[in-house]
Amino acid sequence: MTATPDAASGARNRRKTRTGVVVSDVADKTVTVLVARQFAHPLYGKQVKRTRRYHAHDETNQYRMGDTVRIVETRPLSRTKRWRVAELVDRAEG
Repeated sequence: MTATPDAASGARNRRKTRTGVVVSDVADKTVTVLVARQFAHPLYGKQVKRTRRYHAHDETNQYRMGDTVRIVETRPLSRTKRWRVAELVDRAEG
């Protein structure tokens, strides 16, 4: 049996990652991360900003508001949590 191209490249195990800012750390073991993306409008070409909030798992409650973090996709952990914090990119001042 031969390996499929997906299996050879490891594309099946690739998880989505996003980088954003923690906007809430009130909940236990959960942070809310605001992820902003910028793209050109399909018709007019103007740069458009869109934001989205993700609930991410923070096992040790170590991330605070204002921290820039990288989150990765994971299995469902609760009704709203589908992401977990992978690493701290930049610590907030203060």
